[in-house]
Amino acid sequence: MNFVGIIPARYASTRFPGKPLADIGGKPMIRRVYEQAQRALAHVFVATDDERIAAAVTEFGGNVVVTAASHQSGTDRCAEAAAKIAAALGQKFDVVVNIQGDEPFIAPRQLEQLKGCFADADVQLATLVKAFGKDEDVFSPNSPKVVADANGYALYFSRSVIPYLRGAAQAQWPGAYPFYKHVGLYAYRTDVLHRIHRLPQSSLELAEGLEQLRWLQNGYRIKVAVTDLETWAIDTPEDLERVKEKFL
Repeated sequence: MNFVGIIPARYASTRFPGKPLADIGGKPMIRRVYEQAQRALAHVFVATDDERIAAAVTEFGGNVVVTAASHQSGTDRCAEAAAKIAAALGQKFDVVVNIQGDEPFIAPRQLEQLKGCFADADVQLATLVKAFGKDEDVFSPNSPKVVADANGYALYFSRSVIPYLRGAAQAQWPGAYPFYKHVGLYAYRTDVLHRIHRLPQSSLELAEGLEQLRWLQNGYRIKVAVTDLETWAIDTPEDLERVKEKFL
């Protein structure tokens, strides 16, 4: 099976402008992400609409695809990039892996786990989930929650706590049920990616602000694999300093 990893990257960010170019131990963040992805994927590309990011990727010898500035999500940017990459290489990719550009220390093992989901020919899309740690805030709307069926397919994603624990005080919930949080890493069969890219926003997506609900609402199934590894996304300059303290 032929995989391609795509790292969507944009310069504009309300909380951290220029985030992909932030220095981490002498390397821009986007390079850190790229090098981690290369440990699990033979083909890796950065997809961006920004000349500064494109220049930085070219400077360290990475592959870059220039995409439109109008994309509303990383999935949309991946769809355009995947088509351009296939045309440029004259090569068909079975699965596209969407790698977050703000996780400079993503574990290659997580990418391998995601790839492994596609050994099942019925899997259309896949993502990762992780059990909440004992000190994490399960009630935070910034950490989307996931519930899955008995076969490991997502039933629903929500910013609210799901499931609701009837008959238990909320203070008891974190230790009373194994709640799972969504890890923002996706993979899609290429034909599925091009189909979901064309779907209009759905009512559930607009309500929760979660694009994966568009796919579920339109009948697509999302396989979830459980990881025991933590991820370290960088959303703010403060996050960056904490990650530097931990890894450098």
